[in-house]
Amino acid sequence: MPRGLREEEPGATYHVTIHSLDEGVIVRDDRDRARLVAGVADVVRQQGWICLAFCILDTHYHLLVTTPEPNLATGMHLLNGGFAQYFNRRHGRRGHVFRERYHPKRIVGDAHLLLTVRYIALNPVEAGLADHPCAYPWSSYPGVVGAAPCWPFVARVELLEHVGGGEDALAMLREFVEGDLGSAKRAA
Repeated sequence: MPRGLREEEPGATYHVTIHSLDEGVIVRDDRDRARLVAGVADVVRQQGWICLAFCILDTHYHLLVTTPEPNLATGMHLLNGGFAQYFNRRHGRRGHVFRERYHPKRIVGDAHLLLTVRYIALNPVEAGLADHPCAYPWSSYPGVVGAAPCWPFVARVELLEHVGGGEDALAMLREFVEGDLGSAKRAA
């Protein structure tokens, strides 16, 4: 029996996650990570998405995107299918890379969006891949807060508008994400 279509709404924002097959990896090295980031950038551009945040870990990745058109399924098919073909070709393997279809969670309101941004930014810290969210290079967070160059496809200004915009938005975002790393990690 075929899977049902997912409901999509124009202008909706989604926290999208997808995991590796059998607790394997979706990336083995920085070349794979760079290719996945390039795939995200291509799909964001092609589908007209607004990418507010992303983070690529070894076993899964996170995207926070707004889809002006109801095309999340199309974009995710392009992204995951294209990356799986690349990964299999490069590593001489066959079969699935991802465990199942991506999981989209619709974001409802700015508070939910900001909690999700914090969760995504702290994911590498929680996973033990970095001591600080600004120290993990395969996340949009360091670029958004000015600790590294911002990936060109990340909608930094739009994200900061959700924090209130203006001169204080950056400091408020950093305080919200980094203010108490110990308790924020436990809450996520």
